[in-house]
Formats: sequence, C-alpha cells, structure tokens
Amino acid sequence: MVLPALFISRFVCGIPGIISGLLLIEIGNSFGSSVGVTGQISTASSIIRVVAALIMGVLSVRYSHKSLLTAGLVLYLFSAWGSGFAVNLGMLTLFFTLNGPAFAIVSPMTNTIVGEHYPEEKRTSIIGWLIAGATLSYVVGAQIIARIAGVGGWRIAFLGFFLPLSVVGIALTVFFVPKGSASQSHGQEISSEIFKAILYHRSAASCLVVSMFRMSVDMVISLYAVSYVRQQFSVSRVFGSTVMTVIALSYTVGSLLAGRLVNRFGRKIVASVSLGVGAAFVFGFFLSGGLWLALGSVWVGALFLGVGSSSGQSLGLEQVPEYRGTMMSLMTAFSGVGSTLGAGLGGYFLLVSNWGTLGIVYGLMGILGAVVLYLFASDPISDSS
Repeated sequence: MVLPALFISRFVCGIPGIISGLLLIEIGNSFGSSVGVTGQISTASSIIRVVAALIMGVLSVRYSHKSLLTAGLVLYLFSAWGSGFAVNLGMLTLFFTLNGPAFAIVSPMTNTIVGEHYPEEKRTSIIGWLIAGATLSYVVGAQIIARIAGVGGWRIAFLGFFLPLSVVGIALTVFFVPKGSASQSHGQEISSEIFKAILYHRSAASCLVVSMFRMSVDMVISLYAVSYVRQQFSVSRVFGSTVMTVIALSYTVGSLLAGRLVNRFGRKIVASVSLGVGAAFVFGFFLSGGLWLALGSVWVGALFLGVGSSSGQSLGLEQVPEYRGTMMSLMTAFSGVGSTLGAGLGGYFLLVSNWGTLGIVYGLMGILGAVVLYLFASDPISDSS
C-alpha cells in the first residue's frame, strides 16, 4: 500500500494548479482583477516553495520522511480551507501560498521514499506513477471542478474537492507509509557540507538547473494554456476543462512511458531529448493561429514534457545517493524557481506584450535546459555499467 499512499499524495499536489489554471478568470472576476494579476497567487506560492525546499534540505536528514510527508499534506488541508473562505485577493494569496511549502515537503519526500523502498531498476517507473498521480488529478479534477464550479462557484473547488482529498492523503500516509528514518548514517552531518557535496557535483548541479528550466515550461502550460485557448479562440469553460484534461492525460502517458524508454536508452538521453522536443512544441502552441493546430501542439508537447519530467527526476535521484532527501529537496527548490519564472514572468509578459512572446521565451528556455542537461549531466547507473 506504499505506492497508493504516495500516488494520492502526489494527486493532491496537482489540485491547486487545476483550480488556478482552470478558474483563474472566475477568481479574478470575483475580486475585480485581471488574469495577469490573479495569476500572481501562483507566483507567491512558488517563491515560498523555494525557501521551504531549501529548509527541507536540512530537515530531510534530521526527521522521519513519513512525518515530513504528513506535515506537508496537513498544510494542503489548511490551504484548501483558507482559500475557500477567502474574502479578498490578499487573503486568497495568503492561504494559497501554503501550497508552496506543502509541495516543497510532499514532492521530495515521495521521491525520497521511492529511493529508500524500491530497487533501482523500478524507480523511474515508480516516479512515473507518482507524476501520473499529479497529472491524473488534472484528468479527473478538471472535469469535476469545471462542473461543480458552474454550480457552486470557484470556492466549492477548494472546499468540496481539494480539502477532502487532502484528508484522504493524510490518512493513507499515516496508516500505510513505513516510518523509515531521515538519513541513518548522515543525520548528524553538517548541513553546509551536504549542500556543498551536491552543488559542487557538476552532474547533480546541472540536474538542478535543468529542473528549473523544465518546471518553468510546465508551469506556463499548466497555468496559462487554458486561459490562452479561452481568450484567443473564445471557447467555453467546459471546453477549456476538456483541453486541460487532454493536456494532463498526454503528460501522464509520457510520464508512464519514461520508465520503458529509460531502460532502453538511458536517463540522460531520454531526459534531454524529450525536454527539447516538448519545449519546441510550446512555440507551436502559443504562436499558432488556429485552434486545432494549437491544441495538437500543446497535447504533443505535454507528452514529451511528461517523459522529460519522469526521466529528469529519476536522473536527479541517482546523482548523490547518500543524500537523496537533500538532493530531492534542492530539486524542488530549483523547480520552485522555475515555477516562479513561469507564473511571474509569464504574467509580466502578458501584461507588457502578448501570448506569442510567452511562447518564444519559454520555448527557448526549455531548449536551453535540454542542451545543458546533455552537455553536463551524467547517469551514474549507465556510466558504472
């Protein structure tokens, strides 16, 4: 039952992104703010995520990974409750920001637990399932949220969907995830030395930097893709939820395919190529003049980005095995910077320019990340064999 517990935990991680991505227009309308301004609730969350992830780099070698995972899910619960009852945009931003530290705890701890309890040859596939948990929440959640929001407004998405699933995640973690330990042989080491061991490791450092580029592209797609389609092609909210569902489904299929591709071609090749190809399709999406050409681009791009996410996280997990918890926390921190670049700068480009500029900037960012990964990263498993 470890995998189902971790799966649901990552499922919960995806819900805030669904709500902000799908209902950004409705939330903004209720508080009298534009899409670009309202999208900054995700920027604030991403900034706090970075700080929390750095702190987690220390906590992960001192406390039980199960306890930390449970604490992260409790933060999600409070975020759902406070966001649902927010009376203004400031209050919503305050409680929505709790998703930042929650993600900074849940995401690296689920990956770290995979490293502890599963053999090497299964880890990419298991991580693929965890990413599928987050993306399948879009497949299921987008349809549910679009419909219940049509009946009870955007607040019911927080209180009637996000909150109860957080409770389920807490229960499964408490009852089924083994307690384990923080880092049995390194729990007392000086934290600065642990950070140096990772940041001065060329391959590990390149994986961290690329996780920032990759997440910036992912964030732009998850946060702004539906709003782009709705505004540019005048489609309905329900049609937008279908677009989000297919994006998530494509991403899920890619994340599940990653394990098979990695076993055949290796983590580094799969991670770098898939990121580059996926980013290239971002150009096609935001620069397309037709609805179905745009949708085809974003759906194919999401498939490759899903492959890149699973293989990239798996590659990072193997870099410094003795400090997996810290490595995963740092990867979450760098990913948080990427989320900030995606949400914050993305909103800025929309305010001062247009959707085409958004596509060019983040398409190039993803391609740059693919080049960096290919040139500077190494796969310890493949190289040793």
